[in-house]
Amino acid sequence: MGVPKKKTTITKRGFRQSHQKVAVPAMVECSHCHALMQSHHVCPSCGYYEGRKEKEVVVKEHKKKMKGR
Repeated sequence: MGVPKKKTTITKRGFRQSHQKVAVPAMVECSHCHALMQSHHVCPSCGYYEGRKEKEVVVKEHKKKMKGR
């Protein structure tokens, strides 16, 4: 089994740990509803992408009404 000839420096240990961070996605403001959304994705709150309607968004209030029955 291989054994290191010299002690690993503190700097080298820090470089190894620098790759283990969690990446935060880049957030931009929606041009239609001004909510925060991921870049190059359809807005989850209004369904618009680059000024045009891409998908129909289910309204949460409808789900609340159905739950109360």
